[in-house]
Amino acid sequence: MNSHRKKPDIVVICGPTGIGKTSAAIALARLFHGEIISADSMQIYRHMNIGTAKPTSEERAAAPHHMIDIVAPDEPFDAARFAREARSAIAAVADRHALPIVTGGTGLYIKSLTQGIFCTKPVDPALREQLKKDMDRMGAPALHRRLRQRDPETARRIHPNDAFRIIRAIEIFETTGKPLSDHHSAHRFGETHFRTLKIGLEMERPALYDRIDRRVDIMLEMGLVAEVRRLLEMGYPSGLKSMKSIGYRHMADFIEGRTTWVEAIRTLKRDTRRYAKRQYTWFKADPEVRWVPPHALETMQDWITAFLN
Repeated sequence: MNSHRKKPDIVVICGPTGIGKTSAAIALARLFHGEIISADSMQIYRHMNIGTAKPTSEERAAAPHHMIDIVAPDEPFDAARFAREARSAIAAVADRHALPIVTGGTGLYIKSLTQGIFCTKPVDPALREQLKKDMDRMGAPALHRRLRQRDPETARRIHPNDAFRIIRAIEIFETTGKPLSDHHSAHRFGETHFRTLKIGLEMERPALYDRIDRRVDIMLEMGLVAEVRRLLEMGYPSGLKSMKSIGYRHMADFIEGRTTWVEAIRTLKRDTRRYAKRQYTWFKADPEVRWVPPHALETMQDWITAFLN
């Protein structure tokens, strides 16, 4: 399937949360002797299973999965590390003459994997600590306004409540003297490592949002609250980056008395729908993505067959 004389072939299955990427990828893996490379920024964490919609043991038995359960919830992890480790996994899959199927909704991970990522100077730990203090004291929207003054283009792409990305963008500006948007323009993510077919899954927004609401209900029935409580008891505080993600921060806020049960569920569903909208925006900006409904497996099969041949 892959030759040493050319770049490895990979298929990317992307799209918003809750649309059925895992099911589609497993079906395609069985058709094409494939192995799945997860491109999900939350499924990398051990002990975080329900809230990340991690593939079940049955799903993992149906097709080999990689880049899942590789770090602890308090271990640093970023897109650059993901790209390095995912490339190693893809190389091993290709050596087995199997098809790497990159599956997930973390757009930056997929972009970093397929096109590279620019490198910056190391961040001053004192600067990062000060920004975190500013975030705790003033809130994410205030730092977002600060970012808008320094780098309006990047600020437009980052949600005012996305604390991690806001801090990172300000760090880059303060460390290099140049806005993140300038680094992106200079790098242009131009280095390609693979021959890639990108397939995006889409459906009508009302139908997707209904799926998301049902999925949240299922996660709660499966024991999401108990999972978050167990993580807190294991010593992973709610202030961790991983614990501030969708689902985990909502349940931690309820457990630690910062919100009511009804409000926690309402905001969890709302924030998941908003996240899905941002994912659509990211992937729709990529002209290489071919869009198809999640149930159109025959169409996906035809595209992959033509791509490989």
